[in-house]
Amino acid sequence: MSIKPAMIEAAFLAACRAELDAVKPGNVHRFAPGHGMSATTFEAAALAAAPFIAMAGASVGARALGATEASWAATGMNTNLGILLLAAPLAAAAEIADDVSAMSGSSLGALRRALEAVLADLGPQDARDVFTAIARASPGGLGNRATHDVRSPPAIGLMDAMRLAEADDLVARQYANRFREIFDIGVAAIAASGQTGETSPGRSPALNCFIAFSTRFPDSHILRKFGPDVAESIRIRMNEFAKRLSQETNPDAASALLLGFDAELKREGINPGTSADLTVASLFARSLAEAGRW
Repeated sequence: MSIKPAMIEAAFLAACRAELDAVKPGNVHRFAPGHGMSATTFEAAALAAAPFIAMAGASVGARALGATEASWAATGMNTNLGILLLAAPLAAAAEIADDVSAMSGSSLGALRRALEAVLADLGPQDARDVFTAIARASPGGLGNRATHDVRSPPAIGLMDAMRLAEADDLVARQYANRFREIFDIGVAAIAASGQTGETSPGRSPALNCFIAFSTRFPDSHILRKFGPDVAESIRIRMNEFAKRLSQETNPDAASALLLGFDAELKREGINPGTSADLTVASLFARSLAEAGRW
């Protein structure tokens, strides 16, 4: 079936809310604010951005830029740039996934094929719009580049720009490798979590997705702000924590563990924000596939 803008918008908002419902250590959620923000901030940004992410027939760049500007107007800060950069091509792919469904063995397969087509079709205006969106949001640790700085008009295509950044930026890497981690790690973690039937804050699919990313990769947001050594040390700590959490069978004790580690990271100013962005994108991709059933 063809997926309508209202369905895309609903899937986006559901993904954003599910991520906020999970106690993600170091990151903002409904159970604790952090880094000068609260869950209300992120929900306001999501509500403002959703119509632009779901805008019928819009390009990837137009979706990302419109959503970024709307989020900024609603909150006065960068709350969700990474989410929007990931959600925009997924939404565009969902619009055309019905056209490739016959060649795919599943709805997720159809979405992946459609996403490949969307990324292959990115043009100069997409690069201009995305550069403008990034400069507007001014994410923490952005810095300046000697060449291809986002504050200057792009001299290369968006995919080339993402390939230049992919070594240090997991959001850029998704463009470069056709969202491989989103589907093979994030969506897979959500699917595996759903088989357990556990949905408490200490055992939610969104949390398990976040842990899958934060234990496997040094978080890009931490890397930009604190450098690779700190980012790697947090990844190791996340692994150690995940092992302790997996051994805890009491839901209340698991929640206490989560909130304790969450407070510890926030006292240190540590925010695994890119892991959270990838979690929203994974939830969004799964929701789109379920809504479309191509």
